[in-house]
Amino acid sequence: MRTDRRPRQGYQHLFRTPEFTPLFIASAAQGAAGTVGSLALGTLVYRATESPLLSAVSMFGPSLAQVLGATTLLSAADRLPPRATMAGIALAFAAGTALLALPGLPIGALFALVLALGLVASLGGGVRWGLLNEILAGNANGGYLLGRSVFNMMSGLTQVIGFATGGALLTTLSPRVALLLAAVLYLAASAVLRLGLSGRPPRTSGRPSVAATWRTNAVLWSSRPRRLTYLGLWLPNGLVVGCESLYVSYAPGSAGTLFACGALGMLAGDVTVGRLLPPAVRRRTATPLLLLLALPYALFVLRPAVPLAAALAAVASVGFGASLVQQERLMELTPDELSGHALGLHSAGMLTMQGVAATLAGSLAQLTTPATAMTTMALASATITLTLSALARPKRAMADSGPADGVPDGEAGRHVGGRTRK
Repeated sequence: MRTDRRPRQGYQHLFRTPEFTPLFIASAAQGAAGTVGSLALGTLVYRATESPLLSAVSMFGPSLAQVLGATTLLSAADRLPPRATMAGIALAFAAGTALLALPGLPIGALFALVLALGLVASLGGGVRWGLLNEILAGNANGGYLLGRSVFNMMSGLTQVIGFATGGALLTTLSPRVALLLAAVLYLAASAVLRLGLSGRPPRTSGRPSVAATWRTNAVLWSSRPRRLTYLGLWLPNGLVVGCESLYVSYAPGSAGTLFACGALGMLAGDVTVGRLLPPAVRRRTATPLLLLLALPYALFVLRPAVPLAAALAAVASVGFGASLVQQERLMELTPDELSGHALGLHSAGMLTMQGVAATLAGSLAQLTTPATAMTTMALASATITLTLSALARPKRAMADSGPADGVPDGEAGRHVGGRTRK
């Protein structure tokens, strides 16, 4: 089994690792494009329809297509060359986002295009995070977890900047102009990936296929510790994103502020979990962080004004740091040759749940109010977190050391063939 000892060096060591920097820059550009584009699209749809449901689905609906990708495309995450695949995905998003900006595009065609982009995106997470794991394999600075924490911090910063910029653009320009800006950022990301990454071969031989995807999904799902970890990654997080999907309808003129404050809180959580907490403490933080992620949204039943709502969103989003602990455990439980597929299944399942939760939250808001729907989703998230923790409790007594996310240490080695992961 792997140990928790690792040198406490600075983040600068990561940027000295070949290929880390171009992957980081391209991901930042894609993250900025996604934040600006989603806010613009949600605003465009809400102005046209005045529907909380359609606005929420337009922003998070692409995630619904992730379940189809998870069951058909994920075998490609380890079986296609990473550089060409990631550059192609960014190029597809550039073209699709530009099409979304077309004047007079029917709502039905808009949602069909949004779902098609979601299907393309279902492959991106597995390829990107599998490549990151490969780039940082053997890195003395903490490997995947520290690298992923840097990416999460970057995501928080780009969301703060992207939502703030998007909000400013929407007050001075049209949502369609913001969508075109997002398309340009996707083009830039594709160029960086093409020029900055080397032509690495696939991690696994064989042709991608639906059958291979199903076989590997079955292998990953067959382990109880991995199942608990996946459920912990997907459900509480997704339900809280359902709360976030209602920002536009809760405060139409201040949604960018709410999103930016939430991203700032996520950044704080990632810094704390990825860098500041000792490993022995970090392993025990997942459940408390997931409860922190949900419970501030329960106060939205009081319909707080925008300044207080923004503060609650920032505090809650610190809890997103739980995903770093959960992803580290997932990598401990997964053989290296399946890392891309395993991370892709995590990403696809998480985004699918976010899309489902956004649809559910939008439906509840349509029947009640956005504030009531946010409170309901938050309480459901907290309840599921406590339920998963209770399901794992009998196993904890058998573990030699503290578990993460209901996954006992004693089972980790058995499910990866007893070998030490790099």
